[in-house]
Amino acid sequence: MDNKVYIVATIKPWNIKVYNEVIKHYPGEWHLITSPEDLTPEKVRSINPKYIFFPHWSDLVPDEILNISTCVCFHETDLPYGRGGSPLQNLISRGEKETVISAFKMSEKLDAGPIYLKRPLSLEGLAEEIFLRAAYVVAGMIRTMVEENPVPVAQAGEPTFFKRRKPVESRITDEKARLQELFDHIRMLDAEGYPKAFLESGGFRYEISRPALRTDEIQADHGRQQGNRVVG
Repeated sequence: MDNKVYIVATIKPWNIKVYNEVIKHYPGEWHLITSPEDLTPEKVRSINPKYIFFPHWSDLVPDEILNISTCVCFHETDLPYGRGGSPLQNLISRGEKETVISAFKMSEKLDAGPIYLKRPLSLEGLAEEIFLRAAYVVAGMIRTMVEENPVPVAQAGEPTFFKRRKPVESRITDEKARLQELFDHIRMLDAEGYPKAFLESGGFRYEISRPALRTDEIQADHGRQQGNRVVG
């Protein structure tokens, strides 16, 4: 009998929302894991899934789990281009307007496994809007996976690599001379759980969010912090 049991492992609210709205209603038996501590070999063996889908997962998956079930990751670049961390931010900082989501079989080597599917994704809007849009695209890819069971194909071409961004890189610097560059810098960081764009002045740190690009200005919200204390 064909195994129709699946796990979705994700840590982000937009993916959890789309799981509850869409994915868990697909045919088969579905399980949601939202914490790295809950993704254990013992739990995976007890569920015995055909696939474990990782729409947005920041932790390394132990080799033992990779050897129990077929693990499928979703990466927001046209692999092998852009292997590595912070794909959305790295793409936007390079001026990219569109990308693809690559669904690939996870292996011991990071982002190097064979490709099942690719789907286009617009990079317009704030980061959280893009992530939510991506979550719906991934839901469609998951449906294709469980219905068609595609055979993965080895990545082709010379790989390029992105470095995971550090919180200090969210600082707004004088290098962002053009309004579009500044707008892109702010919007690409505007999502829950990401270090927002910030300025520092007079002992305060100003975190900038919800930018709107106008003809000759950017309008945005800001929060002010002094040390670990939010002020005003």
